[in-house]
Amino acid sequence: MMRIYQIRLKVFVIQDIPMKQIQAKVSAFIDKGFIGNDDLMRMHEENKFKGYTFDMPYKPEPDKIYKKGKIYTVTIRTLDETLARYFSEVCVNNYTEELKGLTAELRIIPKKTIECLYTLTPAIMKDDAGYWRTHMSLGKFEERLKVNLIKKWNYFETEKLTEDFQLYNLLEFLNEGPIKMNYKNVDLLGDKLRLQIADNETAQKLAYLALGTGVCEMNSRGAGFVNYRWL
Repeated sequence: MMRIYQIRLKVFVIQDIPMKQIQAKVSAFIDKGFIGNDDLMRMHEENKFKGYTFDMPYKPEPDKIYKKGKIYTVTIRTLDETLARYFSEVCVNNYTEELKGLTAELRIIPKKTIECLYTLTPAIMKDDAGYWRTHMSLGKFEERLKVNLIKKWNYFETEKLTEDFQLYNLLEFLNEGPIKMNYKNVDLLGDKLRLQIADNETAQKLAYLALGTGVCEMNSRGAGFVNYRWL
């Protein structure tokens, strides 16, 4: 039975970090701990779904600078129990030049009917041609969003899903223009989304999955992290 684990990790900021760099810095903080575990290091290096995602540290500052000497909370979610233990037990002793782990609280998100999902970090649709709106129809975007979640389910679960179901009743874009996310000194462009989830078993399964994997791509780099509202 699938379980989504949520870890609220307190981190201490060692030096100021601009908001546009924070996802990369949190990624580096998480990655550093993998070095001491051969299985997790292999998972990190392989080109496959990672099964975790994280939000931007809370609470961001009005001037968009995470302040040296302050403590923030990073919310991490995963469907992997081993990763959940890593995030809650190892990351509290982890540190980089910018961040130091302090404490962590672990819980399992209960399964209830999900009314809507909404992204707290930009949903990134990677494409060789660049930002999707410059060359892709809305219908194609919606198809790729749905297929991405199905592929994640088929990867992590033994039960295989088809595409013949309705995932949501309404898709809203919450941003007027593209939102930048910096990765390896490149600004990727994404969107904030709200999905009104359909009331069928398959849609609800994928909505619950999305809590632990995020939507679209680059979820282990902090993109496409979703929050939820129960019905």
